[in-house]
Amino acid sequence: MARFAVIGLGKFGMTVATTLYKHGAEVVAIDNNQNLVDEAQSLVTSAYKVDSTDEIAVKQLQLHEMDAVILAIGQNIEVSILTSAILKKIGVAYIHAKADNKLHAKILEIIGVQNIVFPEEQIGMQLANTLLSKNIENYIDLTSGHSIVELIAPKDYVGKSLQELALPSEKNINIIAIKSERLVVTEDGDNSIERRINDLPGANDIIHEGDVLVLLGPKNRINDLIIQTT
Repeated sequence: MARFAVIGLGKFGMTVATTLYKHGAEVVAIDNNQNLVDEAQSLVTSAYKVDSTDEIAVKQLQLHEMDAVILAIGQNIEVSILTSAILKKIGVAYIHAKADNKLHAKILEIIGVQNIVFPEEQIGMQLANTLLSKNIENYIDLTSGHSIVELIAPKDYVGKSLQELALPSEKNINIIAIKSERLVVTEDGDNSIERRINDLPGANDIIHEGDVLVLLGPKNRINDLIIQTT
């Protein structure tokens, strides 16, 4: 079972913690506000009221044993930076930290935080990308410089196989799944929409009208493809 700790139980932190827990992960939630800790208590594996700038108290939580620690403190930059330094000092290998501005992010990078997220900025960018093209159902930026996009199959893709499209070789973009809907007749003779996800698409799979392609690739290549298919 994956194990995570979330420090900071504002809206962002609480959402991350409860979502991880709902998906079967062991989650330790941490905040200096007792009310937030009480709220999280029944929604995660365990919750503790701890001052994350208290090295001795943080060390007792054995956070270095976690698969990752999510630092969800954004507005209080000083606390975020001090907490990050403590996490690095006690041997936490993977830290994902929320940052509210570029300076905050730069300091976290200097400390050695590997993954930094700007929640509001990323949500704004995702919304803008989905609005720019009627073919885009979802757009997610990854910290690696890559993006995942759900693209309604363009007309010129329909009827072609993945081998014919040749997206990996020509555009460095991979189709990692195909979502489709098919009209089927039930045993009672009724028409019904059957939703399918092909999460292991092969070279000979054919694109049909209405299919949604889940694409993974470098952000610039994904954006170029969106422009080309708009």
